[in-house]
Amino acid sequence: MSTELYPWLKPLWQQWQSNLETKRFSNASLLLAEDGMGAEQIVERVTQALMCTNFDSEPCGFCHSCQLMRSQTHPDFHVIAPEKAGKTITVDQIRECNRLAQESSQLSGMRVMVISPANAMNESASNALLKTLETPSERCIFILVANQAQQLLPTIVSRCQQWRVTPPQAEQLTAWLSKVCPKPIPDFAPHINGLSPLKTQQFVEQGDDKLYQGIEQQLIALCGGDSGQLIELAKQLVSDDNQRLIWLWYLLNDAQKVHFGLEQPHHTPGAHALAERSGYDLLYTQTQKLQYLIGDLKQHTGLNKELLIINWLTHFVGETCM
Repeated sequence: MSTELYPWLKPLWQQWQSNLETKRFSNASLLLAEDGMGAEQIVERVTQALMCTNFDSEPCGFCHSCQLMRSQTHPDFHVIAPEKAGKTITVDQIRECNRLAQESSQLSGMRVMVISPANAMNESASNALLKTLETPSERCIFILVANQAQQLLPTIVSRCQQWRVTPPQAEQLTAWLSKVCPKPIPDFAPHINGLSPLKTQQFVEQGDDKLYQGIEQQLIALCGGDSGQLIELAKQLVSDDNQRLIWLWYLLNDAQKVHFGLEQPHHTPGAHALAERSGYDLLYTQTQKLQYLIGDLKQHTGLNKELLIINWLTHFVGETCM
């Protein structure tokens, strides 16, 4: 029934299996995983196992519950997510979740509530969930998924057993990519994707390495005094969900390391050229500003993204002297 787990998920799955076998699976679990780690795959596996009526630590794939899980029609399994991408999980959604958690199982088994991403809950929704976690129902399990624990109320985190998806080592990631990607893998690809396997896979398969290197060359030209690159580069950076800004964050970090003689084979290809055109102080300041900018854009979706990016880029135009 279940697909083969990604190799970096297997250690965590073995821990979860042990808890399932010994009936020590918590009423509330918090799974911490960065984007592109495949957290949804291990959540699917554990929820299937929880619902299975034949086995304790592995879905059998044949019982009535497993069949309902496969068809996504199990009446005791519920996923709470934003109604639209980028929106919040509302208090009404959590209140409905709480109501379902208090009801009896329709199939006389477990009830499982998955909240993902849990950090999408607004303040009212978080407080409503907290009340339910404080008085958990029997045979009802909550699984919360988030990037970082700091994104949630500390009181919610304290009531959950925490688990973390650990990124694979570079060697393991490269070995996996070589099996699943038909295209050559640039040395810098895993690096600028934060060793995220699925992001790196997408990056390679979509040919984003060429897109990245074009953006990289535009920034290098801008830092060399070609102010005509500013507007075009801003348009390139505004056209996605901040991923291209994150690529530049890695480039700026690598360029700083060049100033200290700390170049690595996996570093971005333009790091040396950027360091030649920009002093360390400027690179450091711009890296910090970019980090704050990315954070603001993630938190406040109504901001004028293009204007903020242009404002950030203008600092490269007037302050490029070494």
